[in-house]
Amino acid sequence: MTGFALQWLPMLLALLGAAAAGGLVAGLLGVGGGIIIVPVLDVALELAGVSPAVALHIAVATSMATIVPTSISSSRSHAKRGSVDYAVIKRWSVPIVVGSLIGAVAAAHVDARVLAGVFASVALLAALKMLLPLDHVVLHKGLPGGLLGGILPASIGAVSAMMGIGGGTFSVPSMTLCGEPVHKAVGTAALLGLWISAPATVGYLLARAPDDVMPPLTVGYVSLLGFAVIAPVAWAVAPLGARLAHSMNRRRLSAAFGCFLALVAARMLYRAVA
Repeated sequence: MTGFALQWLPMLLALLGAAAAGGLVAGLLGVGGGIIIVPVLDVALELAGVSPAVALHIAVATSMATIVPTSISSSRSHAKRGSVDYAVIKRWSVPIVVGSLIGAVAAAHVDARVLAGVFASVALLAALKMLLPLDHVVLHKGLPGGLLGGILPASIGAVSAMMGIGGGTFSVPSMTLCGEPVHKAVGTAALLGLWISAPATVGYLLARAPDDVMPPLTVGYVSLLGFAVIAPVAWAVAPLGARLAHSMNRRRLSAAFGCFLALVAARMLYRAVA
């Protein structure tokens, strides 16, 4: 086996595992899978010798690119079950696209430690939401309108683009806290992931990355190798997650996912301060 193959074999195996887990979680929770793909890909890139200064940027950008097909696959499965609220899609589409573009531009220009800090903070908040029994808590009857009705989806788009996730981590709890049924919130979040990932991916592809430290087959900050491995596997697995979402105990599932997110947050926090 050549030195090149030995160098990239661990990364390829990690990518396959991340793709399968990411696709399953995408369909199951409507979160796009990036919350798993980003930390796994970050570690895999460093194991393959990619500079830590750009590894997390590449992980975020590549994860965002893979969410485009995953969101399509997952949302189609949810739509067949009538679990997509198109009224929310219509209201949130423009501000969420604007926010995702802003987030992608910001992420391409910040230090890796700042990016890790953002990921850690948001992952920890998401972990708390998953772990606490808040499934039936409603803070507001219906989604807010006016200025807040635009700021909320724009913020979801911006932070999601900076983290390389599909937005379900924020949009699902936001919708459920406003009285949206959880299964419909998950399905709607899956489609919103497309409105976040498509424009953000364009931003990452056009970003001016430091060529001297970038791995081969990378355009902007998007790894074409990572996309080629992750996207088809995640696409194939996402419908399975969507089917399971309608049959599993969501409280136990949320608790398990919350524990995983807490570990991810701890690892990213260490990366931010080390």
